Amino acid sequence: MSEGAQLPAGKDPVLRVVPMPADVNIHGDVFGGWIMAQVDIAGGVAASQRARGRVATVAVNAFQFKQPVFMGDLLSFYADVIRVGNTSLTIKVEVYAQRTPADVEVVKVTEATLTYVATGEDRRPRMVPPPLAK
Repeated sequence: MSEGAQLPAGKDPVLRVVPMPADVNIHGDVFGGWIMAQVDIAGGVAASQRARGRVATVAVNAFQFKQPVFMGDLLSFYADVIRVGNTSLTIKVEVYAQRTPADVEVVKVTEATLTYVATGEDRRPRMVPPPLAK
């Protein structure tokens, strides 16, 4: 389990969001599909930044729910490019929940690996450009 986790040091989240009442089931647990959609958004942001343009999701390679997510949790999505091919990018997304504002508890709730393909304006695959010089 992930009790006692910490947010990744020195990294900014790609996305931060708080689940609302429409995002939970009758027991107060956030729908897994809602979390998957947010993970895809976060991964797509990282992929499009690295690809410097449009991308499309082509595969969800792995997806693991580690802890439940509750309405009111502050979710932070961290995304890293772990592989770059000719036209594709593989992104790892890790999701952390910050719970109970009075005494913040951080738990890692989800991790996933997704593949995106860089596409042109015609929505056909295009080459991923080399990384920008630092």
